[in-house]
Parts: sequence; C-alpha cells; structure tokens
Amino acid sequence: MTGSEYQQQAMRTNDGKSLERLILAAATNKEDIGGILEAAFGLVGEVGELVDMIKKWIFHERPLNVEHAKRELGDALWYAAMICHCFGWDMDEIMQINIDKLKVRFPDGFTPEAANNRAAGDL
Repeated sequence: MTGSEYQQQAMRTNDGKSLERLILAAATNKEDIGGILEAAFGLVGEVGELVDMIKKWIFHERPLNVEHAKRELGDALWYAAMICHCFGWDMDEIMQINIDKLKVRFPDGFTPEAANNRAAGDL
C-alpha cells in the first residue's frame, strides 16, 4: 500500500464536518470552546516538551535541566488550570477525584498486577 492509497482509504472515515461541529459547539455550549482548545493544545505541547527532555536525559545521556523541567511542568499545570476554568470545574475537586481513584485502584500502593487487572468500569 502506498501513502496515497492509505490516505484515500483512511479518509473514508472523515466526513469533513469538523469545522461545522466546532462552530456548532461554540454556538450551543456555555463553555469557552476557544479557551478549551487553547488549553488542550497547550497542555499537549508542554507535556511533549517535558517528555522530550526526559527522553534525551535517559536515551541521549544528556544531563537533565531540572529547573527547565520544573518550568515545563508548571506550564502544564497552568493549562490544566485553564481547562478547569473554562469548564467551571474546581481544581481542588479534580485533584481529590484523582486521589480517590488511586486509593481504590491501588489500596496498598502501586503493583503491576493491580495496574494490569483493573476492575470492570475502572476508568
């Protein structure tokens, strides 16, 4: 299969209505759709920068710039806070939900067995 053939076959599942859906979402939802998109894209970008630094630290044997890594992680938190703001969510509640989930999933601490054998419905 060539790249062009793949593209043609793959795009059978693209109905070309993404812009229409974006406009509809912006018009019919009370949330700040633009802010949510900016925050989601920003979060992915900042996490990507942090992951790249860690990749180079481990696999390229480059010293980790700890202060730079901390700044990137802080930037990721800023975008997480922006997502909470745009949806009207309380970041304290989001953090508590995460801790509650981890306590149920790993009541005695992390184990590979617990990670690989999660209960039905465990998101």
